[in-house]
Amino acid sequence: MTPSTTTRGDGPALLRAISATLPGLRLLTDPLDRESHRRDETAYLEAGLPLAVALPETTEEVAALVALCGEHDVPIVPRGAGTGLSGGAAGIEGALTIAFTRMNRILDIDHGNLTVTAQPGVVNADLKAAVAAEGLFYAPDPASYETCTIGGNLGTNAGGLCCVKYGVTRDAVLGLEVVMAEAAELRLGGKNVKDVAGYGLIPLLVGSQGTLGLVTEATLRLRPTPPPRATVLAFFPTLEAAGAAVAGLTSAGLGPVTLELMDRFTIRAVDDVHRLGLDRDAAAMLLVESDLPGDAADAEIVAADGVCGAAGATLVIRAADAQEAEWLREGRRLAYRALEARGAARMEDVGVPRSRIPEMLRAIEAIAARHEMTIGTFGHAGDGNLHPTFVIDRDTESPEAIARLEAARADLYEAALGLGGTVTGEHGIGAARREWLVRQRGQAAVDVMRAIKRALDPADLLNPGRVLA
Repeated sequence: MTPSTTTRGDGPALLRAISATLPGLRLLTDPLDRESHRRDETAYLEAGLPLAVALPETTEEVAALVALCGEHDVPIVPRGAGTGLSGGAAGIEGALTIAFTRMNRILDIDHGNLTVTAQPGVVNADLKAAVAAEGLFYAPDPASYETCTIGGNLGTNAGGLCCVKYGVTRDAVLGLEVVMAEAAELRLGGKNVKDVAGYGLIPLLVGSQGTLGLVTEATLRLRPTPPPRATVLAFFPTLEAAGAAVAGLTSAGLGPVTLELMDRFTIRAVDDVHRLGLDRDAAAMLLVESDLPGDAADAEIVAADGVCGAAGATLVIRAADAQEAEWLREGRRLAYRALEARGAARMEDVGVPRSRIPEMLRAIEAIAARHEMTIGTFGHAGDGNLHPTFVIDRDTESPEAIARLEAARADLYEAALGLGGTVTGEHGIGAARREWLVRQRGQAAVDVMRAIKRALDPADLLNPGRVLA
């Protein structure tokens, strides 16, 4: 369960070649700088120390770096802001980390075609703000949107709070500029809404975590800014009742823009930090939002209120105004940080069909009891993507406690797969879940993935040991 740490190739010769070929490139070789790029948000995973960290500013510089790494057989780790939760951007010993933070320009906002073209280092929140100033809306919104980058979102096919209605990152991608493993520069797609020429390379690359190509530019789908959201919180006496409400909202044909869940432990953690006045005795809470225009939003929220009441909600509260709605939404976004205040937190990322959320919630409770673990559960209930988060006392991270956690984690994945689900809904396989890929997809499917990797990256240059062991 650790990233690859094998040194290969001629690192010193590579560094000399980079200095000679790209004298204007920012190249970090100081041990402290390399150490700061060793890990992503999976601090519990062992990670290698990069040979160096390159900070390119253009596609041409990226292509030159890839070519030089190929000549000297030094692997490449692509990195955005380091907010990933699967180990996909963690360091590999002796590899070159290419950090895209300096490729942070928004190149074009096109009203006529409802697109934005940006480099991978643009922060999600900055892109949202730039297009919002033009009366437009970029939908994908991971909880870490204030710090994560578009490149990282593309790498993991990130989701977010409103993907139940608008889809995940892949659904917003129309075009890519990519540097492939042998330094070829490809332009895929563009601003066309419909384009079926040849194989679908864009869906293949988005979510591949930098193992098939390095994205240097993306053309993304925009929408007109939707109306202000109507927001309600519904509190439930049991997790099962909340799960039944999620299934009921789906079967009723409602399409909220946000449908998020928090369990009691998470509710209390969030309320301790943010003092939102939440019902601390409730077993679960749903955040339900509509962004339909005018009276349609009110109608959708009233219908959702009825479904929640039928499922056993003890209290349903509507936000009084947009500011209050934002506070409630922000509380959900910061659920993980609130759990981190309770101890060492390890967030998981399982998904199940929406109708089976009640069963998954029951399974999580049973796993916590069986392994005597504290698990705070929150997540994107509207699309079946839950984030059970193990919380361990920081002072008792003993080998026994870690072994118990790993056993509970295995039971969690087995429960999700047993319900027809997935071991990752939006964080990616990375290094953290590699051993589960065959279990979920089957050996034949993984063999196909290996064949694609060999065809596109025959020297195993790009992020080796991630996604595929």
